Amino acid sequence: MKIDPNQLKIFSGRYSKDLAERVCTHLDLPLGKARTMAFPDDELLVKLDEDVRGRDCFVILSTCHPVNDNMMELFIFIDCLRRASAKRITLVIPYFGYGRQDRKDEGRVPITAKLVANLITAAGADRVLAIDLHAAQIQGFFDLPTDHLSATPVFLDHFRASREELGDLCLVSPDVGNVKMAEAMQNLLEADLAIINKKRVSGSEVVTDTLIGNVKNKTVLMFDDMISTAGTVCEAARFVMDQGATEVRVAATHPVLVGPAIDRLIESPISQVIVTNTIPLSDRAKRLDGKLVELCLGELLGDAIHNIHHDQSVSALLRDAAGAKR
Repeated sequence: MKIDPNQLKIFSGRYSKDLAERVCTHLDLPLGKARTMAFPDDELLVKLDEDVRGRDCFVILSTCHPVNDNMMELFIFIDCLRRASAKRITLVIPYFGYGRQDRKDEGRVPITAKLVANLITAAGADRVLAIDLHAAQIQGFFDLPTDHLSATPVFLDHFRASREELGDLCLVSPDVGNVKMAEAMQNLLEADLAIINKKRVSGSEVVTDTLIGNVKNKTVLMFDDMISTAGTVCEAARFVMDQGATEVRVAATHPVLVGPAIDRLIESPISQVIVTNTIPLSDRAKRLDGKLVELCLGELLGDAIHNIHHDQSVSALLRDAAGAKR
């Protein structure tokens, strides 16, 4: 890829450096020189160590844990680049924090995903590139151009390479909201489809009670946009094993993995957990060493950045996309 390093600059937040370096390796570009410093009172300062005047600048920063620190760093990065006269500022947000607060599901609650989109716009960003937003309509929350990438092509490359090993495969949607994604993956992987009906008892507990379809003597593959506390996938995995499945594998773009997630996944009948590097894995995740597979999105993001920089289509990268959740 021929890109002038004097015209395109890619910077990284503190917790997204590994992914940013992989993107830069793919594009054969150096990572932009910038520092984020924390004062004793936890205030942040972003300092650019190179000229960005008139440049096309990209900031790769997942607003994952610690969510509010990363969010504030994002806003400060935008302001720093804008005041340094960057020509265009594109935020690359592999994981969009507050994305689950995308609607009013009861009275007197905020729509924080929209608030965050407003703050990003007000801070001075010109464009946003995100991966597997929790709900597709979040794209419309931004009052600026937004590209919504799917990690599906990366997952497909992984599963197609091991398709024979998977044998008689059934794509299972762990809840109704994932049916569209599961159905698309079913077609792309030439597999069967089944749907689980679940009831959420609390924010961290779910109960499954109905299976539409047949999983007996099949390898089950479940897709979701994220694994947070792992309550949904672990309960679903036990349920399909009780229904006669021979093996369960789970794939999710965002390894949030908070609270009891690690313990639940270790104790579950899930044989493999396949995630991407939108969020850096914590030291606790090393306990999943025998089950965990991490896929890299560096090339996908690099291609998207290349196309945006050259005013080319980003949707061309989504020919094998499986659609968004709900």
